Amino acid sequence: DSTAREYVEVLDRQSKRLSKLTSDLIDASKASSGSMEVHLARTDVTELVRQSVGEYMERLAASGLTSVVNLPKEPVFCLADGRLLWRALDNLLSNVCKYALSGTRVYVTLEGTCLTVRNISRDPVTLSPEELEERFVRGDSSRSTEGSGLGLSIASSLIRLMKGKLTLTVDGDLFKASVLLQAAKDSSGEPAVS
Repeated sequence: DSTAREYVEVLDRQSKRLSKLTSDLIDASKASSGSMEVHLARTDVTELVRQSVGEYMERLAASGLTSVVNLPKEPVFCLADGRLLWRALDNLLSNVCKYALSGTRVYVTLEGTCLTVRNISRDPVTLSPEELEERFVRGDSSRSTEGSGLGLSIASSLIRLMKGKLTLTVDGDLFKASVLLQAAKDSSGEPAVS
């Protein structure tokens, strides 16, 4: 009957959430302890960001968000693990879909080796940037969405594993995540930006 079907749907949804939480916990533990395998290689960050944002276009639109993407025309090469960088970007963009104010714009900008994601928060952010990077922390205690509070912690740990840095900034309702990556060197030993 319909009641049983509703219960099954709730159980299915909750079991998927628990499975994701378990996976996130394992990843968070591996990333923060440094026991995750890292394969740094010359990576075209411009293309990786373009693909990541492309993957999120439908989710952003469903959340009532418009993306404004500012990427250089030429490739920007950084020393990164493409798989780990993809996961960090996935966490940042997922965060935007969950917590950004509907009807606003999300700015994704790549300047040199610095990637910035900016959005307007739906709810007041009552914690400092340092507190937001801790595990199981969300921007305010009243949030009851599907987030576990692990996304920014995992992203920060993954970026650190690649010898980069994630910096969070909160200014009123403006939330900004800046990822600074290592520039890949070309054959002459100089940083290769294009």
